[in-house]
This record gives sequence, C-alpha cells and structure tokens, in this order.
Amino acid sequence: MSLYLKALGMVCPLGSTHEAIRARLLAGHSGLRADARYRDAQGVPLALGAVTDDTLLPADDHLPLRERSRNNRLALAALERIRPQVDAAIARYGAERIGIVLGTSTSGIAEGETAFAARAASGSFPPGYHYGQQELGSPATALQMTLGTSGPAYVQSSACASSGKAIASAARLLNMGLCDAVLCGGVDTLCEFTISGFTALESVSSEPCNPLSLHRCGINIGEGAALFLLTREPAPVRLSGWGESSDAYHISAPDPEGRGAQLAIGQALRRAGLNAAQIDYINLHGTATAQNDAMESRVVQALFGLKVPVSSTKPFTGHTLGAASAIEAGLCWLLMQDDNPQGLLPPHLWDGVADPALPQLAPVKVGQRLGRPLQHVLSNSFAFGGSNVALVFSREENA
Repeated sequence: MSLYLKALGMVCPLGSTHEAIRARLLAGHSGLRADARYRDAQGVPLALGAVTDDTLLPADDHLPLRERSRNNRLALAALERIRPQVDAAIARYGAERIGIVLGTSTSGIAEGETAFAARAASGSFPPGYHYGQQELGSPATALQMTLGTSGPAYVQSSACASSGKAIASAARLLNMGLCDAVLCGGVDTLCEFTISGFTALESVSSEPCNPLSLHRCGINIGEGAALFLLTREPAPVRLSGWGESSDAYHISAPDPEGRGAQLAIGQALRRAGLNAAQIDYINLHGTATAQNDAMESRVVQALFGLKVPVSSTKPFTGHTLGAASAIEAGLCWLLMQDDNPQGLLPPHLWDGVADPALPQLAPVKVGQRLGRPLQHVLSNSFAFGGSNVALVFSREENA
C-alpha cells in the first residue's frame, strides 16, 4: 500500500514558510545564534536554534490549563500552516478516522521549570501551572482537542528518534486500516533541562556544530515543529520505506560498529524495494559528537560508498531532539517538490577539515545539485538508548 506525505507544516529556526526555509537552507544560511539565556560551564552563551518570533505561536486559551504550554503552541503553529488540508481530511473521512502521532522529548518541561522556580521563591506554584503540562502525551491531546478528532492520538518519546518513529507508527495505523489519514511529526522546545543535561555530558558546543570535522566538539540544541498529513491519496512525495531497531548497547552511546543503524537502514531500503545505489541523497543524523559521527560514517560508507551525497542539516536548525526526525524529513520533502527540477541539495555546513579517523564520505557543497529531480532520499536518526530509525522518501512523477 502506497502512503503519501500530503502536506507539511513546519516552524523551525530557518523560518515558518516553505519558501523562507528552503531559501535559507539552499543558500547555506544557518539559523543558529548565540543565546545569552543559556551558557556553558565557563559562562559563554551557547549557540542554539531558537524560534525567536513568538508572534508565530497561536493562542492556546481554547485548551484546558493542563494542555497549555509553549511546546503545544509551537505544535499549533505548525498545524496552522496545513489546517485547510487537515480539515478537508476530517470532512472526507470523519473525525474518528483521523489519527495523531507525534514525537517529543520535552513537552511542557519549561513550564515546570518556571513553576518550580516560582515555588522556591514564594512557597507556592503560580496559578498558570498544572503538572499535566509536562505529560509527554500532551501535544497529541492538544492537537486532538483543537481539531475535534477522535481517532488514535498518542506520542512517541524515544529521544532523537521520536518523530521518525511517530511517522513509522502513522504508516502502521494506515496499513492496518485503523485510520484514513494521520497527522504525524514532532515538536520540541528549548528548556534548561535538556540544555543542562547535554552540557553535563560535555556534548554541547558553544560554537555552531561541525559534523564530520576533525574539530567537532558537540551539538547545538534547537527547537521546532514539523507536522505531515500522511494519507493514501497520491501526492508528489511518498513515504516508501522505514526501518527501526534498538542497539541494546549503552544508555547514551551508540554501538561503535553501527549494527543497529545498519539494521534500520536495511529495513527501510527493503521496505522501499530499493538498493543502496538508488539513493540520491542521505540526510545524516550528523550530531557533531565524536561517537555518533564515527559510527554513522562507518555505516554510511559501508552501505553506500563514496558516491551518495550526504549532509547533516543540524548546523542549520540545531538538534531539535524529539522533533529532529520530522524537521529533517520536512527539509527533504521541500526539495523533492516540483519546484526543484535541478535537484539542489541541502549543503553540509562545516569547516571542511575532515577527520582522518573517520571513513570518508561525500559532503554536499553549497549550490551542489544532481541536475535532475531527487528521486529517492534517506534520512537517519540515531537516539540515546540505541533507538534507531531510518526513513526513505520517494518522488511520484505523476501525482
């Protein structure tokens, strides 16, 4: 059964419209900025991928207090951009036949941080706080309440693979006949919890991240939301394959041999009915940490060799954690539309100093193109706990 990514709503550090996001991406203009709100152990402001225009975030006063959070407002902002298509699907199929599956790792943690700081200062929680804001399932509930749907609605939370797994879960709901359309993707917002946690692991860079480089020194945290409407109705981009695996190796480090990553990519290719030589471009997980880049380089070179163009788009958006898979899928989706006939590719932003200890790959340069439309694209996400997901997107010529 063919499944299609019918519409995309996305808000991220590169912008809030398809045109703005694509233009900045192809021009090599990063959305990362030094943010004085968050600093490293030496007091240096961290480079972060923030959505700085809060006027983009819709009001959430139609929701009960427990579902009100900046995280949910960011999800609502992404929904706004495809609301007509979602409403049309509800009208066509019925509210009970529409599913919602999202990925997140933060949910309303930022509201909890503010509330506990207020309690420490005053002895009581502020009136705008409800512990339910921190529930991981809150984004799906908020969207379901907003849309008035009654189909399956839930959240996947498996760190950096969350929204990729949400997209795979949405595909299963359609293939099982439980839904006729699924709103799927992910949302995550900046908060002290995640930034301090990665800083404690010595995994955060105060400079823009530098994947594959000899000088790489960690990630930049980002925020954003990307929502797809996944249906059986033909559209220009098809979700042709997905694969999932678990390393069962370490709580945070990937298996150095990349066996779980290879398994997920292999599943995705087989499900898509493709071989490695048919992939036109690979969106790397590409975190710019020592271990991830080493593992992923090894796997990609072993499976694809040096011919396939690759890039990490995290130097543009930061690592958006639970939303990363969906945002990176969204960047691929944008470049697989009809208005990219020359197959312009997402550039790999780095200092160009390859780490000689890493297997060699083929990073994309600014302005690099295939000379034809992208036909098949692979996007990787490899998370803490060894949770891996790989997605394959394919272009439909006559959709």
